[in-house]
Amino acid sequence: MNATRIIRPILFFIPALLFFIYSPAQVRLAVIGGVHSSNFLETNYIPGYDTASGKYFSSKTGFQLGVLAEIPLGRKNFFFQPGISYTAKGNQYQRFYDTSVVQSDTLYDQHTLNLNYVEIPLYLTYKISLSRKKPDHFFLSAGPYFAFIYSASQPYQNRIKFFNEDNYTYNSGTTDLEVGNAAGKYKTLDIGLNAKAGFELGNVMLSAYFSRGLSNAYQAAYPSSFHHQLIGASLGIWLNKSKPAPPENTDTDHDGTPDKDDSCKTIPGLPRYHGCPIPDTDHDGVNDEEDSCKLVPGVARYHGCPIPDTDHDGVNDEEDSCKTIAGPASNHGCPIPDSDGDGVNDDVDKCPNQPGPAENNGCPLIKLELAKRVIYESRNVQFRSNSSKLTHNSLPVLQELADTLRANPDLELTIEGHTDNSGSREYNQQLSLHRAMEVKMTLIKLGIPDERISVMGLGDTQPAGDNRTREGKSKNRRVVFKLHVKTR
Repeated sequence: MNATRIIRPILFFIPALLFFIYSPAQVRLAVIGGVHSSNFLETNYIPGYDTASGKYFSSKTGFQLGVLAEIPLGRKNFFFQPGISYTAKGNQYQRFYDTSVVQSDTLYDQHTLNLNYVEIPLYLTYKISLSRKKPDHFFLSAGPYFAFIYSASQPYQNRIKFFNEDNYTYNSGTTDLEVGNAAGKYKTLDIGLNAKAGFELGNVMLSAYFSRGLSNAYQAAYPSSFHHQLIGASLGIWLNKSKPAPPENTDTDHDGTPDKDDSCKTIPGLPRYHGCPIPDTDHDGVNDEEDSCKLVPGVARYHGCPIPDTDHDGVNDEEDSCKTIAGPASNHGCPIPDSDGDGVNDDVDKCPNQPGPAENNGCPLIKLELAKRVIYESRNVQFRSNSSKLTHNSLPVLQELADTLRANPDLELTIEGHTDNSGSREYNQQLSLHRAMEVKMTLIKLGIPDERISVMGLGDTQPAGDNRTREGKSKNRRVVFKLHVKTR
């Protein structure tokens, strides 16, 4: 590995070093380095893998170099120790071929897997004091790590003798390995656990450590998993002493209330509220000293109270066009009008300009004598059997109906067609609709506008007589007229 690959990761540690040295917190910073035995353990289910290939893999020597911070956690002897380091990992493959057993050109094959990471360990550390007078401790640390791959390469060398030849060929070089999440690539991120134990003697730390990867660090083309495992020793040197806790008369937020009496040390407040800001109980942005409605959210222009609603209709006065008369929000807080004064509001009144009872949706009722006349007329409209053709006697009746509609331009007519039960249900429904349409077309010819007439075909579903008799069948071949007042 060239010098540049070693120097560049060390530059990552300089910002952390400056931060912790000048941090006002009770933080110590150490430079730490170590040497370890590194393995890249493979697990797969390939038959005979361990004897054929696996036994030729062995550990390689690696190292780590970085910085470690220490932050007290409040409870005695417990510390949080985050860090950042450059860590070299990998393994080694070496095989000598017995050509009398294995028919191969290769006599010797060796390659070393070099995987270099920028690693962020997060330790929880517990210290046991060894001396009352000196700052000597035994410590135990454990925690996760997050490692980001920096480079991946594989130096190799081999010696080959070709069959039937006496000369040997020696090959060597370095292969750059691919990084990513696809098959044949080494993963960008590796996650695992670290543990270490050792002694802290003044400013010097001596420790043994163990590291095990939890995530799959390599994506092979076959079902398998690869995990890093390190066993090593490290030396660390603390660069500074932890800064003492601030004196009791410190005022962190500069509000005039010493921290020892300040319930809100980092937020300026008032002494009468123990160094905290004036409370805002209802969280409406108006503090309680200026809020006339401390428990109900409001707005500043009403002194912390809600916008008033004088008529209690749920529409506040600023949006209510009728502040003293209750009305729905859909009508801007005003009552819904009743244009014809019939007691049915315009929003549900189908005849808002003609008085009528609520049970008729606000529309006028059809006069009794007019309704009786239309019923009489409908009974005298007849059709030929199995036909939509009107009988000759039906035409004068329809002329009277047309005269009635002309005399009452505010009325509309619905024509229902009916049949007896001769024929199929589908046929009768069509026949009844044709009969209703025949009547409608006759009325249109007599001068009644199309839009005043609607038709329905009900087939044989509503018999007026007994279909088992000729007289009953005759009654069933009919139309029914229904008058109703024009709606909106």
